[in-house]
Amino acid sequence: MKLDYSKVFSYYLMVISITLFFIGTCFMYTGVGYYFDWVFVDYMSCNFSLNFVFDWVSLFFTSFVMYISSCVMYYSISYMEDDKSKNRFSVLVFLFVVSMVLLINSTNLISLLLGWDGLGLISYCLVIYYQNLRSYNAGMITIMSNRVGDAALLMSICWMFVYGDWSYNFVYGKDLNMCFVVLFFCIFAAMTKSAQIPFSAWLPAAMAAPTPVSALVHSSTLVTAGVYLMIRFGGMYLFCGTLYKVLLIISVLTMFMAGVSANYENDLKSIIALSTLSQLGLMMFILSTGYERLAYFHLLTHAMFKALLFLCAGCYIHSFGDSQDIRKMGSVIYSTPYISMSLMLASFALLGFPYLAGFYSKDFIIEMYSQSGFGLLIYVLLALSVGLTSCYSMRLGYYVVWGSNKMSVYVLVKDCGLVMLMPMFLLGGMAIMSGSMMMWLMFPIPSFVCVGYLMKISTSFFVFAGLWMGLMIWWSYGYNKSLIKVFLGSMWFMVNLSGEFISKGSLAFGYKSVLSGDMGWVEYVGGVGMNNKLTSYSLMNQWWQNNSLKSYLFVFFISVIMILLY
Repeated sequence: MKLDYSKVFSYYLMVISITLFFIGTCFMYTGVGYYFDWVFVDYMSCNFSLNFVFDWVSLFFTSFVMYISSCVMYYSISYMEDDKSKNRFSVLVFLFVVSMVLLINSTNLISLLLGWDGLGLISYCLVIYYQNLRSYNAGMITIMSNRVGDAALLMSICWMFVYGDWSYNFVYGKDLNMCFVVLFFCIFAAMTKSAQIPFSAWLPAAMAAPTPVSALVHSSTLVTAGVYLMIRFGGMYLFCGTLYKVLLIISVLTMFMAGVSANYENDLKSIIALSTLSQLGLMMFILSTGYERLAYFHLLTHAMFKALLFLCAGCYIHSFGDSQDIRKMGSVIYSTPYISMSLMLASFALLGFPYLAGFYSKDFIIEMYSQSGFGLLIYVLLALSVGLTSCYSMRLGYYVVWGSNKMSVYVLVKDCGLVMLMPMFLLGGMAIMSGSMMMWLMFPIPSFVCVGYLMKISTSFFVFAGLWMGLMIWWSYGYNKSLIKVFLGSMWFMVNLSGEFISKGSLAFGYKSVLSGDMGWVEYVGGVGMNNKLTSYSLMNQWWQNNSLKSYLFVFFISVIMILLY
């Protein structure tokens, strides 16, 4: 019998996840943390070292990543059972988790780059897993967008080379110019990894990967790497407030754009991907206001219900003959009660239903921002985005779960087997408990924000305005397609920007650079040109050394003339 790697990896990751969670809890209450520094190259005044930190922040995040990875791998036992390269898929997912763990526990940009590049490379291998034209195009957009961020991270490493160390903490206490430049490149890298404007198109395109990969990538690993990088740079807000204000505007626009586009979308996985983009904008938004712990709190709670949403979507895609159009679904609550219950549970947690996971973090974020005083326009966009989230979550439930079935041919839809249902039950339990559990752990003192009556009324008004906006988009979708509708429904033309400019433009520029550089001027003045010059000089030298009488007489005649002239 052939060994199933998914089952083995799933069991081990679950055990490690539970162990790390209890260790992280102990570290939090005792204030203990361990720091490892391995210097492998010591060159003059620069120490090339790998630095790893194990504190409650890294251990909690590692625990959540391994918990979700364990559920996803166990889910893929049944989901990928007919795939001939199933073990290759399991090994790629495991390497993806290893890269994420390396990134989480690194406090040095050198060691972080190993995990950062590992995530980019393996995500490309997973996106092109099905090896068709759609996967190839999605993989190219993904890898090219991420390579832009990799270059920015390399620039920050080069800048810190002047100061002889690459640790996060080494930035503090230096001159403001260093803080500004290093943080600028790190924010730029985080924006590409977390798909902020204008690098937003790769995240929905990465849906070409298998659904278990989407559940892992878009919940707690690749897309959250940029947010986690900025959390580790916590405290820099006091030194470089201008950069954080720019990030504040970009993140709130990303959140609003994703909310509007999700209400236009009809692809099941794309709707969930756009909701991920909206939540990433929310994390970057609250991070840019200086509340790093609150952004970290929402990052953890969001991971659970978003992974659950993708697993439910995978079951429905299987049941409806690999169709992802929500308009062809409906009335599945009667035939798939457990999957429908899990889908609605995750959707309600996403929109912030009271006492579910998303409620604790999203309500806390809105209340904290209402006290920060950053301006009315940003606050209105935030509230509208929250309302749009509620609308597309209810729209998803209506079309898939309790709406009428619009398929012309009857499709047999039923609950999946226990192998696929068990991870949903585990993630569903965390979608209920993780918000309150992490709230009690991370904010042990009762976190009570006293908001005035007018602020509560205005917040509710703008949230319901966002809900109304989403309903108007929903009801008017089938009517005349004006330019504004095309603009709003296409992620503000971000797909064209990323696809045409970043991917195709970069590849075209690289091809022309190779033609004019490596195969052009570099060859003319380099290898080929030098070879031609040396060949001609050697032939001339050989002519002089052929012991020709004519050569000797010519030299003698020239020498005599020079002597006489002298």
